[in-house]
Amino acid sequence: MTSLGVVFLPDLPPERLRDVVRVADESGLDELWLWEDCFKESGIATAAAILAWSTRLRVGVGILPVPLRNVAVTAMEIATLERLFPGRLRIGVGHGVLDWMGKVGNRVASPMTLLREHVAALRALLDGERVSVDGRYVKLDDVALDWPPAIRPELLVGAIGERTLKLSGELADGTILTGGTSPSQVEEKRRQIGDPANHIVVYVHAATGTDAASRMAAEGVRWGYQSVDDVSIVGDATAFAEGTRRWLEAGADTVVFHPTPDDPDLEGFVRFVAQEVRPLIG
Repeated sequence: MTSLGVVFLPDLPPERLRDVVRVADESGLDELWLWEDCFKESGIATAAAILAWSTRLRVGVGILPVPLRNVAVTAMEIATLERLFPGRLRIGVGHGVLDWMGKVGNRVASPMTLLREHVAALRALLDGERVSVDGRYVKLDDVALDWPPAIRPELLVGAIGERTLKLSGELADGTILTGGTSPSQVEEKRRQIGDPANHIVVYVHAATGTDAASRMAAEGVRWGYQSVDDVSIVGDATAFAEGTRRWLEAGADTVVFHPTPDDPDLEGFVRFVAQEVRPLIG
């Protein structure tokens, strides 16, 4: 089933979150997504708040940077949230921004090795297995969760390069594609993932309202895009629906709208996606 979401950008202060969650829950938004960007907001703490403040809203975390996190602690946090709020959590993990990992002394020589070890161990722990592993980075000695979830929540990998995409297809339930990914790139990345059952989540820059075009142009400059034409949606609900279908037809299963950080009415944007765009997608 197609899902639509909106990112609560970590550029915004945490105290803005509760009002956005209330509107998202009441308006019928499918999913609200978070980023654990250094050095802004914790993915797990923020996800817990959203789940507690809402009644039906699904929460996506994309991504938790694995160099920052002990895999057993991450498994405990995810398992706790899944048991408290069953079926409403989608978790993504990934390399993180390597320069940020270096700032905290956690940059590793082989990010691919770390990600492979972390995802394999995290999946096993969340499946309720007893795990012993002596990897290059992940080391567990007869570890099992006392309170594993009844059903492991969907585990996704944030991926850009071909090697990470293939790893996601091998070990994860789904893949998160960053903003700036065009529909044609979604098609190519799905081929590289290799697993047709792998669920693709793609972030799409999006803006509506009278100044939407100028805000999106500034966003393109901020992200260093040569053009925003093929990586963004700007306009009214019809334009959003037509644009969204391009990513869905290319192979995406979930489209998460990435608003501009200076959106003058984020609550209004959430309501617009849920009540005007969603009915046009079906």
